Parts: sequence; C-alpha cells; structure tokens
Amino acid sequence: MSDDIVNIEVDGKPVEARPGQMIIEITDEIGAYVPRFCYHDKLSVAANCRMCLVDVEGAPKPIPACAQPVSEGMKVFTKSPRAIAAQKATMEFLLINHPLDCPICDQGGECELQDLAIGYGRDVSRYNDGKRVVKDKNLGPLVSTDMTRCIHCTRCVRFGEEIQGKPQLGTTLRGENVEISTYVEQNIDHELSANIIDLCPVGALNNKPYRYSARAWEMVQHATVAPHDCVGTNIFAHVLRGTIKRIVPRTNEAINESWIPDRDRFSYEAIYSPDRLLRPRIKESGVWRDLEWEDALEAAAGALKDGNSAGLLASPSATVEEGHLLSRLADHLGTANIDHRIERRDFSDQDNDPAFPWLGCSIAELEDQDAIFVIGSNIRQEAPILAHRIRKAALGGASVSFASRVEHEYFFDVDHYLSGAGLVDLLSAKAVEPILEKLSKADNALVLLGNIAGRHGAFSAVRALAAEIAEKSGAKLGTLSPGANSAGLSLAGVLPRGTEGQHAGAMLDESLDTVMLLGVEPDADIHATEDAVSKLAKQQFVIALTPFVSDALLGAADLLLPVGTFAETSGTYVNVEGTWQSFAGVANPVGEARPAWKVLRVLGNLVDADGFDYVTSEDVLEECKSGLGDVTAESFAAAKTGAAKAAGSPDDEIDTPLYSVDGLVRRARALQLTPDARRAAGEGGD
Repeated sequence: MSDDIVNIEVDGKPVEARPGQMIIEITDEIGAYVPRFCYHDKLSVAANCRMCLVDVEGAPKPIPACAQPVSEGMKVFTKSPRAIAAQKATMEFLLINHPLDCPICDQGGECELQDLAIGYGRDVSRYNDGKRVVKDKNLGPLVSTDMTRCIHCTRCVRFGEEIQGKPQLGTTLRGENVEISTYVEQNIDHELSANIIDLCPVGALNNKPYRYSARAWEMVQHATVAPHDCVGTNIFAHVLRGTIKRIVPRTNEAINESWIPDRDRFSYEAIYSPDRLLRPRIKESGVWRDLEWEDALEAAAGALKDGNSAGLLASPSATVEEGHLLSRLADHLGTANIDHRIERRDFSDQDNDPAFPWLGCSIAELEDQDAIFVIGSNIRQEAPILAHRIRKAALGGASVSFASRVEHEYFFDVDHYLSGAGLVDLLSAKAVEPILEKLSKADNALVLLGNIAGRHGAFSAVRALAAEIAEKSGAKLGTLSPGANSAGLSLAGVLPRGTEGQHAGAMLDESLDTVMLLGVEPDADIHATEDAVSKLAKQQFVIALTPFVSDALLGAADLLLPVGTFAETSGTYVNVEGTWQSFAGVANPVGEARPAWKVLRVLGNLVDADGFDYVTSEDVLEECKSGLGDVTAESFAAAKTGAAKAAGSPDDEIDTPLYSVDGLVRRARALQLTPDARRAAGEGGD
C-alpha cells in the first residue's frame, strides 16, 4: 500500500483517496451525493448540523461525513437504510422550529433546506408544541435577517473568523435558546461581508436591496465580469425582464474563488440611479437641451473634424474594444494626445513604463509567496480579493510587510509596517533593511506597488526605489492598477503617441479644440491634474460619453452622449495577471443609452476613418489582438532609475475610499449607507 493512497469503498465501489481526506470530500469527487448544511469546502469543519450522517461498516452509529477522515479498508454507505433513517431524523429535528414560510421567503426556489426537506422530510410533523421565535438582527444596509429560520450551521460565523479575519457574528446562549448575533449590536463592517448571503443554506440571511423584488425561477442568469478593480472578479447577474435584480459570485478558483467584494455585489443599483443620462444633450449659449442621437453624433463628428487639435481621455474601466476604437480614432484625427492614466500624477519616468501593468505573478500564486512587501496601498480597498489572497499567504507563514504614510488595518500579523512619512523617505530609510532581508531569504518574494503609490506626486522615485529593493532581494516586482482594465487599455494603445503626445496631466493644461471623455467624471476620477473641471471648461468643445450626468460634467462639457454601463454592453477586460475576460451585455439599456463601442464606431464612420465597419464587438477585439503580436506579462520591465523628484509632503498621497472608486459605486445606495462609506464621508461608523 502506498503512503499516499488509501483504498476505501463507497456504496460498494472501490475508491482511492488521500490520507486525511474526509468522507464528504471523496463522495463529492465521485458524485455520490451526501446532504449537508454546515459543511463548506472553503470553511473549517463544524459538524454541527448532522445532516451528512453516513453508514460506515463497523461503526456503532452513523458518522458525520464532513468530520470523519478516511482509513484503509473503510466501507461507506451513503444510501443504506441506516444512513437514510439518520438523515431523515436530522431533517425532522431541524424543521421542529423552522417557520416553514417558503411562500414569502427570498430564498424560496434556491434554498438548501427546502430542497433537502423534499427528499428527507415528512409530510406531517410529529411536533405539536409552539415554535420558537427569534428577534431579527440589524446587520446594516446590505444583509437582511429572518433569524427564526436559522438552523445554526455557523457558516456565517466561520466566514467572519476564517475568511474575513474579523469575527462579526457569533453564537449567544445555549441549547434550544442559541442565537446567531453580532457583537454588541454592531453592523457587519467588512469589504467581503455580504458573502454570508450566499453561504446561508436557509433564508436567515438575504440580500437586503433585493428583498421581495423577484423570485429565483423568474430570473435569467448571465455570466459577466465586475468592473471596479484590476482583479476582474467573475460574477453572475440575475436579470428579470431586462433589469438586473441582483449579483452573485461566479466561482473561478484562479481569480476570485467563490467570493466577491460587496461593491461588486451591490453596485448594480447605480445602473438605475436618477443620475443616469437618458438622452443626448448639448449646451448652447450656456443652456442644455435634449437632441436626437443622429444630431448628437453629427455634432460630435463635426467638432472632431473641424478642430485642429484634440485630446482623448478614457476611464481605466473602459473595455478593450472601446479603447481600441478610441485609439484608432486618435490615429485618424492625427492627434497624439490620448491617455487612460487619469489617476496618475507623476509622468516624469513614463518612458520606463511596462508594456502593461502586471501583478508580478498570477492571482492564485499570491497566496504561495513566502514574503510580500506592499508599497503605497490600502489593498483592502483597492482590490479586496487580492487582500484576501495576501491574508491567506500570511496565515500560511509568509512575511507580509507594508509601507504607507498611514497604517491601514489588516486582520493578520504584519511583519513590518513602515509609516509616518512620505513613501520616498520610507523606502530610502534604514527601516527598510529588515524587510529587504526577509525578501532575500524567501524562495518566492514579491514587491507590490499599490494605487496610492501610483497616484503619488513622486511616483517615478517610488517606483525606482521599489525596483531597487526587488533587484537587491531577487523578488518579483508587480503593480496594482486602477480600474478594471488598465492592462487592456495599455495593450489597446490608449497612451500618448511618441514625444509629441500629451499625457493625461498635461493634456488639459493645453488649449485644445476638442476633448473627448470616455466614462470619465472629471471632479472625482481625474487626479492627473488639479482643477480638472475648470480646465475642461476652458477647452473649445468637450464631448463626454458617459452613463451618468453630474454637476461637474454639466459645467465642463458641451455635448453629453449616454453610453451603457458594463452591464449594458459587451466587451473585454484584461486583469492584472494578464487574463483576457470577455462578457456580453446582460441588461436592457436605460433610456437611450448605447454601447460606447458602437458610438465610437459610428463616430469613426462620420469622420471618414477607414475600416470602421465592425459588426460586433468580437470583430473589434479580434482586430486589436491581431495587432499586438507576442506581448506577455513577462515583458514587464519596471524602471530601475527614475527622475527622483522631491519626496514632497507626507500628505502627498491620495487614498480613494472603498465606495468612491467609480461612478457606479458612488451611486449605489446600499453601499453609501455602509459604515465604510459613512466614515469616508465623516459621518461616523456604526
């Protein structure tokens, strides 16, 4: 017998297993279904629901499959009379106090308890006493509660302790009086907190904004990709008659596992915000009026053709297809002024930029690093899924260190935290030497530049110092990028052309005949220059392709063209590990919004550009890819020298709050009611 193999039987069939595996893991692998409530493959074993009882030869009584490791020669029976009887008895016990209110429960139609009750429950209850009633708990604006339905599986409790690292739910009292509750009646307060909705196997925890709005069987499920950060989290949109009702995780072990951040789950609310731009609008003599699409496009094309100078700015969350068309439009207009790096402030060393921003390893490999040094990042806000991966690395024994002016809270042991000064000073000081030593001793080490570093007024110096640390220690050098598609837009050519092209910071300092904004809200999104709104207002003609209207856009723009959000268009994002992920539109456009790539295609035709005869977004993507050649993540070549500008003030850092990163999250009502958003707004936390 090999030490790596255990031979067992499951329902009379021989099976090879690994030592230490639980019975339920084996039955899942071979497709022998065992019912369960408390077990989850991402959480520790609790074995408190007893629904997974199976019959093991020689055992005096049924054994929970989730908590019993396999042993040589074990014979397991999942469908024997004794196993079925035990499972039915457990189900009867669980239903004693359950309210059986399936007709009004949001979980109805997709409830694990409901499904298993069909197979293992009785049609008549033998329990005639009164059922207990549990007071609902207020968990905040994201999660609703119906605690009488709770079966105490403790998935939600273990998620807080093991995945978040911040215990927020726990059990109180004992026996039949046990309850799940928050500590001292606080709201749940974590960027991943709403994953407990998906974990709950009954209807005790539900999506509060979605509550009572649709039934599971009424909706159609569409796969798409989250648009808020460089991870490219995989999600499903549940759509009822063209309207998104909720967002749930789409499992992808290589990217987001089975979790999604709260902003990816609830930002869809903004799609139906009162701020949506419903029709094209033009400003004439300081007065805005609506106009037809045909007239609006003619006005935009006329401004582009008649002007002698143009500048094009795109959101870092624009799709590859939109970026490629914008790039082609710039080439036709003969302008070198095009950029998507609207958050960057220091462009002095841009000639040493990589081909595209890269993490330095795959997302999954983050948790395999032995030492990680994160520079200039509030990574829990910038990329919650990457923060989760780094936490897993730390729990696995990795040395994780940070450098930022302000210390941010992480729910794991941080080896070193350099803070209290500007990044240039911190990275130049002797305090970095212990971190350098840790990186040097590690087999797998990573130096990671975050978004705060990317927005730093002396980014060139910060990057040069980070590259020096990586080179001295033999570590990989990676970067986090803002938005969902900085990598894809770099590859699509949404960058200044040659020496004449003005970057995002300098572009608005010029006096241009025409400026086009793609998905950009100048007051909130542009950090590349100060007073972006007033500088835009001084340009001759500003065209904004935007899903939303705001006071800043009304003040700065001359023509507003309504375009769809990520949910209303097809497109492609390239995440920070270099993975291309395409998606289709999942919702009906709001008002007269059109996919931005289609608007750009028509503008290309109207300005007489060659080759703008695309039929689908796939045609655009294919053309973009065909022109790239062999560009790989390994082409990342970070600067080892740079124009080391003065460190500036310790305050020379911009940290964008978790729920302010883009127009969608800024308009998602539930997210703006969270403790995180309220603290960022100066309103307190609870």
